[in-house]
Amino acid sequence: MPPATDFHFYLITDRRQVPAGRSLLQQVEAALIGGVRAVQLREKDLSAAELLPLARELRDLTRAHSARLLINDRIDVALAVDADGVHLGGHSLPTSTARRLLGPERLIGVSTHHLDEITAATEAGADFVTFGPIFATPSKAAYGPPLGLEALRTACGNAPLPVFALGGISADKLPQLRAAGCRHCAAIGAVLAAADATLAARAFANL
Repeated sequence: MPPATDFHFYLITDRRQVPAGRSLLQQVEAALIGGVRAVQLREKDLSAAELLPLARELRDLTRAHSARLLINDRIDVALAVDADGVHLGGHSLPTSTARRLLGPERLIGVSTHHLDEITAATEAGADFVTFGPIFATPSKAAYGPPLGLEALRTACGNAPLPVFALGGISADKLPQLRAAGCRHCAAIGAVLAAADATLAARAFANL
């Protein structure tokens, strides 16, 4: 069996959003201190050779804080650093193939945008999905308008596995997510771009 999806919030990395004078590792460690229990390494512009040492450092950090580590797309890197799992996007290997490569003991998350994709991900062996973008956000502007809270409500009401709201998520929007029946979310800038990442992470943990 894969490790339980025992986290309700996870942090997605983007080193370009880290404040000047801070490193990605420093911000992630501050977020872990603030209560983050899962981190997805998502630096899509890095080659495997560049990603591997960063993944190793994040593996050490997450283990020190009893947190999960997910690697975006790169199954080879995930296996090399003994990560807890991977997150797959629209151009990744099929979920069923990833499951065969990773075995039953690691988590697989899948990006989804409508119910059909959630159903397909579930049937292929995913452990959780992200769903979004829920709110407008510059990082997702190229993918069209946000899906909104009603679409999230429908997704959470029909999905047989955890649905993590994604896109424009900030701590002040968590009551809206909860009102829509969503108990899981992920964010990037709300934590990584914060002057105090520990405080920002704690806001998510507290709510």
